[in-house]
Amino acid sequence: MAGPSAPQVVAGQLAWAIVSLGAALLLLGVSILPFLTPAWIHFEQDRAGSAAFTGYDAATVSRATDSIVHDLLLGGDFAVSAATPGCQGASACAPVQVLDSREVSHMQDVRGVFQGLALLVLASFALVAGAWLAARRRATWRMAWWRAIGRGGRWLAVFMVVVGVLSVVAFDAAFEVFHELLFPAGSFSFDPRTERLVQLFPDQFWSETSLALGILALALSIAIAVIAVRRASRAGRDVAGTDLAVTASGGPGAAQAALPRRSAP
Repeated sequence: MAGPSAPQVVAGQLAWAIVSLGAALLLLGVSILPFLTPAWIHFEQDRAGSAAFTGYDAATVSRATDSIVHDLLLGGDFAVSAATPGCQGASACAPVQVLDSREVSHMQDVRGVFQGLALLVLASFALVAGAWLAARRRATWRMAWWRAIGRGGRWLAVFMVVVGVLSVVAFDAAFEVFHELLFPAGSFSFDPRTERLVQLFPDQFWSETSLALGILALALSIAIAVIAVRRASRAGRDVAGTDLAVTASGGPGAAQAALPRRSAP
């Protein structure tokens, strides 16, 4: 029986490469989730001294931050307000907006980036899950699926190592390039003496969060890659078992026909 043609082989390899990319994006999205929780954000703000930078007490910092993150993830106008630090008298202590118009505009831009990333991650989940539903019916496809997942884990691990090295060598430069790629020029520069956004989320917050994210993403990608290798090996044994069963019932010709050829002769 003739095997698949060369274009079919290439198409199959491309399809599994897309699944690998989807797996890498999905793992990255899962890695980001813990760092969007109040538990992590408040912990890291305490470490970075956000209350001292803003002049707010810890409760006000937490309330303002929770409101900003809520509006970032779920929608809103970023119109959180708080009394001016150190104010005296009812009129002087009337609540004012924490973020100015430039800061609000930037957070709207950030929300657009997050929405785009969320769509990519959801699409990646649908792709990986759909590929699994199709692959679980045949041992050869299961093996290919697990190999694709393992490859995606390795791709993400390599990516995180490269980004991590660049961040250690030149975090400020990498941070600047990241913003220049995603946001309009000049829209992300703020004065740490007067603008609350960089006081609530100072440089230490971002450097330590980036480091923690890199470590988690690297560990998760390596773990998934190891699991995928083992699962692919198990699926390979299932393929071998199918080969033996077909051979026993229909002879070597039947076994040869049951296994797809990797390339055209």
